[in-house]
Amino acid sequence: MAKRRFGVDNTENPANEADEVLVDAIEAKKEGSDWFEENQKTIVGVLLGLAVLVVAYFAFQNLVKKPKMNEAASVMYQAQYQFERDSFSAALTNPGGGHPGFLSIISDYGSTPAGNVANYYAGVSYLHLGDYNKAIEHLKDFSARGETMPIMKDGTLGDAYSELGDFDKAISYYESATNSDNEFLTSQYLKKLGMAYEKQQNFTKALAAYEKIKTLYPKSAAGGEADKYIARVSAVAGK
Repeated sequence: MAKRRFGVDNTENPANEADEVLVDAIEAKKEGSDWFEENQKTIVGVLLGLAVLVVAYFAFQNLVKKPKMNEAASVMYQAQYQFERDSFSAALTNPGGGHPGFLSIISDYGSTPAGNVANYYAGVSYLHLGDYNKAIEHLKDFSARGETMPIMKDGTLGDAYSELGDFDKAISYYESATNSDNEFLTSQYLKKLGMAYEKQQNFTKALAAYEKIKTLYPKSAAGGEADKYIARVSAVAGK
C-alpha cells in the first residue's frame, strides 16, 4: 500500500492532470469555434456596419462638410461689407452682386462656422434696425467661443433686453458680460450695467458698478467718465 503524507495521495499521476487540462482547453476552443460559426453572419454584419459608418464619417467630413464650410465663408464677404457700412437691412437680405445675406447663409449653411457667425451678425443687425426680439432670437442661436465673443454675445443680449425695457434680464446679461478682464469690453458693459441699475433706481449697485470702472479700468473710455456717473448717482442716492 502506498504511503500517504499530510493527507495527500502519492498515487496521483501528474500526467493525468495535464491530460485533463489539455482536454478542457481543446473543448473550450471547440466551443468558441462553434459559437463563432453559429454567429458568423451577425459578427461579420456588425463589423461591416462599423466599417461603413467610419467610411461615411470621413467621406462626410472631407467631401461634404469641409467644402460646405469653405463655400459658406467665401459667399459671406459681401454681407459683411454691407454690415461694416451700417447697411444692416441689405446685409440681412440683399447685400448685392447676387450674394446671399446673413439670413440666407444661416438657412443654407447653418451647420458651418460661417453660418454660426452669421447669427451674431444678424442679431446685431436687427438690434440696429430696432427689431429687438429678432435680435435676441439670433443672438441666442449664436454659439460663442473664445475669450471675446462670449462677452460680446452677452453684452449685446443685454442691450436688446434693455431696449425692450426688461432690465432684470438686461442686468443678468450685463453681469455675465462683466465677468471677464477685457479692459475695453468689460468697462463698457460695467457702465451699461450701472445705467440699468439706475433705471431700477438701485443706486447702491449702480454706484458699485461705476466705482469698479474707476478702480480697475481708469484708462478706458468708460473710466474717463466714471467720476461723472459716480457724482450723478451719489447726488440722487443722497436725496
